[in-house]
Amino acid sequence: MSRIGKAPISLPNGVNVDLKGSTVTVKGPKGTLQQDIHPDMIVDLDDGVLTVQRPSDSRDHRSLHGLTRALINNMVVGVSDGYVRVLRIEGVGYRAAMNGKQLELNVGYSHPIYFDPEKDMSFEVEDRGKTIRVFGIDKQMVGEIAAQIRKTRPPEPYKGKGVRYDGEYVRRKAGKAGKV
Repeated sequence: MSRIGKAPISLPNGVNVDLKGSTVTVKGPKGTLQQDIHPDMIVDLDDGVLTVQRPSDSRDHRSLHGLTRALINNMVVGVSDGYVRVLRIEGVGYRAAMNGKQLELNVGYSHPIYFDPEKDMSFEVEDRGKTIRVFGIDKQMVGEIAAQIRKTRPPEPYKGKGVRYDGEYVRRKAGKAGKV
């Protein structure tokens, strides 16, 4: 039995779940998310607790069991608390700034790079343009936008300059040895 799949999902106050066919809609204080799940998966709602069950122990149903429960749990957490991803900018002259709701990055190119927030997302710049926070209710979208921001200038191994996730370790190289 899937350890993740059999765990119940308790709904916080203010979160409503609507089950129609194979579509799960979760509404909360931060917004609304909708997800189509596999029609074989059985989702039950009793007294503010969601449970996901599988019809058989076939390989496909076992693999979908934990996935379905995790996707629904991510939606519940997203509409109640939200998700945040923190990025740090290292390097002389590298900085970020807010241009209205748009994120503006200056990371060593001849031009600034702009990122528009998706629906139900926002950016925040702190620490004099060296820290970027990506906020949103959709866990997948927050991670995707953070990855796109990091991709503009990934950290390089010699000086460590670039955009990295908070807490990311960048393996450093020694560089040239020089003549003796």
